[in-house]
Amino acid sequence: MKKNLFRIALFSTVIAALTLGSCSSDDNNDPGTNPPVADGTRWITLTGSFPDAAGTAGNGGTRAYAITQENAANPDYVVDLFKMESEKYVVGFALKSSRTARVQASEDGKFLYNIQYTGTEGGVFNKYSVSGQGKYTEVGYELNTATILGTSPRWVKAAEGIGVGVSFGEALDPYTGSAPNYVWRHPKGKIKIANIDLNNTAITNTGNIDVDLGAELEAQGYHVWRADVPVLNQAKDKLYIGLGVRRHNVNGTVTTNANTGAISGWQTTNERNLGTLTYVVDYPSLRNAKIITSEKSMIDNLGYRTLTQYVGTDGNLYQATATSGPDILRISKATNDYDQTYHFNLNTALSITGSSIKAWRYIKDGVAVVLYTVTGTNGGYVALIDLNAKTATKLATDSEADTALATTFGQFQNIGLVGDNVYLPLTPSGKDGNIYIVNWKTKTIKKGATLKAASGSFYLGAY
Repeated sequence: MKKNLFRIALFSTVIAALTLGSCSSDDNNDPGTNPPVADGTRWITLTGSFPDAAGTAGNGGTRAYAITQENAANPDYVVDLFKMESEKYVVGFALKSSRTARVQASEDGKFLYNIQYTGTEGGVFNKYSVSGQGKYTEVGYELNTATILGTSPRWVKAAEGIGVGVSFGEALDPYTGSAPNYVWRHPKGKIKIANIDLNNTAITNTGNIDVDLGAELEAQGYHVWRADVPVLNQAKDKLYIGLGVRRHNVNGTVTTNANTGAISGWQTTNERNLGTLTYVVDYPSLRNAKIITSEKSMIDNLGYRTLTQYVGTDGNLYQATATSGPDILRISKATNDYDQTYHFNLNTALSITGSSIKAWRYIKDGVAVVLYTVTGTNGGYVALIDLNAKTATKLATDSEADTALATTFGQFQNIGLVGDNVYLPLTPSGKDGNIYIVNWKTKTIKKGATLKAASGSFYLGAY
């Protein structure tokens, strides 16, 4: 296996075709091109996560298995992704990652993309061709984005053929001075960005943002703690980056360890009167960073492991306050700013309270599917929503009342879409389940292939 290493000391505005080379030993194709798939089958890749050595559910890594649409629709077809023999998994393919992989895919399902999360190979990008069942072949170059993004980047397929990774870091301690006279200091920080050509597996540009919320908000203790879900607009001239924002109590005290005296942070507050924030930068230059703010929600737009932003058929960008809110906001294609007249609320649409969108996918013509939980209610639920009419239709599943489904929804990564059908692999953590297939035009749902799970394991994506 051939690997070329590189180091980057400064972030330039353009780094053309910056690459490290690595291809699988059984891949004789030019690593800069997409090798042909053996046939025209539209594979549906299912991904699942398994526990780590300490037993933490879904935290040990990710496996993949590809099935046909016909098999996906057949309840008698069984996928046993976590089957083990002699303490080894024997079904499917292990994606490279020491923890749960952050998996994306091409629209036709022929390729999977992944940036490894944490560990010695954290930040390494891998690309796989899909040939069915457990047949995945690593293709193209292996890119080490860690020099730019660190070993735990947040990244997504920002548009077809284009990946963007972001990371927030270099924050200052939120205090200065010495005990007991500590003084509040805003932590600032920097957002680093890397643009990835998914077709040719190359880093084509990098950039960075010096976080600046403005003196007024900073004085109130607001600060950025995460950058996430970077998505391109329809014109591909603007990149939207979701932000996680917290607020410190500037008049509070520094938290210390009672035994060691070690400082663990400034006192935080749940009092927030600040809306949802998004950074906008020019693309592909990754310059001219600007913060836009929605007044329709007080909840962040980042996703734990799921994409929260989609470009709609109408060209506007729709953004969910996942994974803890009921809101979907809109960024106008005409102004590249929040449309302050638009607000979809899942609670209102379903006539309920306490809903939280855990994952969702825009489908077409304003229709989307959401996976959500409800405060005080066990389980996880599915609904089709109409973003134009601001209505919702709940779709029943056999496992919706299972408490363990909430764990699965909290880590769900991707909702599959092929033609008119949406594919949802739903397994409560550690329990068997099924693929559910939603026809978005008829608003119907049916149970498909049987999914075998195992203790601490569950399915978390379809591609």
